[in-house]
Amino acid sequence: MTEPRSAVFFDRDGVLSQAILVGGRPHPPRNESELHLERGAAAACRRLREAGVPMVMVTNQPDIARGTLSRETVDRLNALLQASLLLDAVYVCPHDDVDGCACRKPAPGMLLDAARDLGLDLARSVMVGDRWKDVEAGRNAGCATVFVDRGYQERKPESADLIVEELPEAVDWILARVGAGRKGGEGIAITH
Repeated sequence: MTEPRSAVFFDRDGVLSQAILVGGRPHPPRNESELHLERGAAAACRRLREAGVPMVMVTNQPDIARGTLSRETVDRLNALLQASLLLDAVYVCPHDDVDGCACRKPAPGMLLDAARDLGLDLARSVMVGDRWKDVEAGRNAGCATVFVDRGYQERKPESADLIVEELPEAVDWILARVGAGRKGGEGIAITH
């Protein structure tokens, strides 16, 4: 049996791709023309990939449940990000808060599913997010956490292991935390 690997979990909007700010709060891009990589995301992912660290995107997309964005559009945007950043897997929660699912962050469901599906060791992994729900999901899954503080006009996480303004600032810390050097990168494309 293969020993579980450490990994990095990323939120999507505000971490890997630019969020659309409305009234100081982040919103997802609605189409390909609004999808732009966050500054430094490609370089950060390249360093993690070169170190052999599996990278998994875990994203809440409640606009699917709300009927304001189609699942097809979300999947298309995710596929573009996965291909450009060479992510190992993508997990999507299409629910809204009222649905009470186990996958919507701050619940750890997407991280737990990824750990089971990909053979990941959550205790040696890191969750990177730009909102309190991301940090709490990481904590609830037993991961170390990085908060990318974008200065949103909303609640901040109560605790994160590292707080940065840009993703590249966290890479050295992440590499030290996950014990980089194990080869990952099966190119698994899993979406839920």
